[in-house]
Amino acid sequence: MPEPTSLKQLRDVGRSEILLSIARDPSSDRVVVGASDAKLYECDTAAEKLEWVPFEGEGHTSYVQGVVWSRGVIVSGGYDGRLVWWDAKTRSPIRNVEAHGKWIRKLALSPDGSTLASVADDMLVKLWDIESGELKRTLAGHEPITPHHYPSMLYAAAWSPDGRWLASADKTGRAIVWNPETGDIHREMTAAGLYTWDPKQRRHSIGGPRSLAFSNDGTQLAIGGIGHIGNVDHLDGPARVELFRWESAEPVRVFEDTQMKGLVEQIVFAPDDQWFLTAGGDHGGFLTIYETASGKVLKQEKAHQHVHAVAVNPAIDRLAIAHHGRLSVWTL
Repeated sequence: MPEPTSLKQLRDVGRSEILLSIARDPSSDRVVVGASDAKLYECDTAAEKLEWVPFEGEGHTSYVQGVVWSRGVIVSGGYDGRLVWWDAKTRSPIRNVEAHGKWIRKLALSPDGSTLASVADDMLVKLWDIESGELKRTLAGHEPITPHHYPSMLYAAAWSPDGRWLASADKTGRAIVWNPETGDIHREMTAAGLYTWDPKQRRHSIGGPRSLAFSNDGTQLAIGGIGHIGNVDHLDGPARVELFRWESAEPVRVFEDTQMKGLVEQIVFAPDDQWFLTAGGDHGGFLTIYETASGKVLKQEKAHQHVHAVAVNPAIDRLAIAHHGRLSVWTL
């Protein structure tokens, strides 16, 4: 079992790009990273020297916000609204699909590796067959306009460990748990503390859930983002996670950190659910591990600039982290 208090950085390498998304080869320590230059790069995090191999061929034209690796293919999603399938061995494109009408924000792979979920600012959740690229289902239920009459955004998605349920969450804090087989809404809840509206100075909203994670026993759903923001032009709010017993939509606990502020971009539960790791930041980055039952901070480390995404091995004891301008490798 990984020990949360042993969290430490092993190595890192600087990059000129913003590294926005990351996925791990299911069978090794190789990772693929999506970047702000619209490209993907592969890196072996176990190698003595971290070297970058770019993907070649027609891919994206804007930020690569999501990437998954399964069954011999890599799929990436970008702000251009496109999904691109790549051959994992040759790093060349095999399929390029106009998937969404607006920015793709996140990709989530089902536990069995067969189905890809994409979420975008057209407020749709789409399910794709990972091997054929076939669109299996479109889930529509998130409102396109916020209660303050501004466009909403759909930031996050996550599968339950048994693959029976899929969660998505939008800018207003509304989370939906879907039945992906039928397309029906199974449960709804709202993490209202993750949404800030400034009615006076800027007439502008900020925040929204940026990360979702089911506990490994399948009973709880963690929704991560940022708490109340005093100045909506900056990420000066506390890092915040709201935990629910999702079947009853019952709030369990709020985890909030005013020491290391900013967005919670990713949540990873320990195998036994006794603790969970959060990663994110404002201009600086953070890694914070909370005890699930008490809310106690078990370990906290500063990270180089903003953390955008984390890829973990099956044992949850080795982390590859995509930062604003850096890739780092950590161990537990």
